[in-house]
Amino acid sequence: MAKTSTTTQGLRAAIERSGYYPALVAEAVEAAVGGEPIGSYLVHQETTFDSNEVRRHVTVLVLTGTRFIVSHTDEQAADTTSPTPYATTSTESVKLGRISSVVLSRVVANPEKYVPGTLPREVVLTIGWGAVARIDLEPAACGDPNCEADHGYTGSSTADDLSLRVSETGDGPDTVRQTLAFAQSLSEATAATAR
Repeated sequence: MAKTSTTTQGLRAAIERSGYYPALVAEAVEAAVGGEPIGSYLVHQETTFDSNEVRRHVTVLVLTGTRFIVSHTDEQAADTTSPTPYATTSTESVKLGRISSVVLSRVVANPEKYVPGTLPREVVLTIGWGAVARIDLEPAACGDPNCEADHGYTGSSTADDLSLRVSETGDGPDTVRQTLAFAQSLSEATAATAR
């Protein structure tokens, strides 16, 4: 990543602010981005509670002129494979033309009083590019309540490569705004590649 770009500097500062192994996360993101200019980014640090452990992880989304880059870092406690705690970082680079869906779900309190421009209390950004799909199956049936025939199965397949939930209460209003801005930039970029 070129160190002179304002957007690049903003991304680096957001990674630093997350406080989650910033040197490790930044190195992985910089390697994936290479020399491409950054159009938009989102850094989301999340803490989860797993039985008797607190686990943290960070997801960094980056949009360049040609690619959508996902970086995800998890920390793990010492276990049978490692006597010390460790972190795993992975990055994936997806050509913009491969992105098949960008879904943004907004949760708004008191919708009857909604004023355009009001920040949602929660957003869920789901991005699909065909690497992972969720298949939901259930037994098929006919309309006859007395029918005992086997009608096979019916179901649906849903692209589910990445889903990110951000809330005003948990992540703050700035992170919700950044998620909305990133989703709009990604939607616009995928629409431009479809032309």
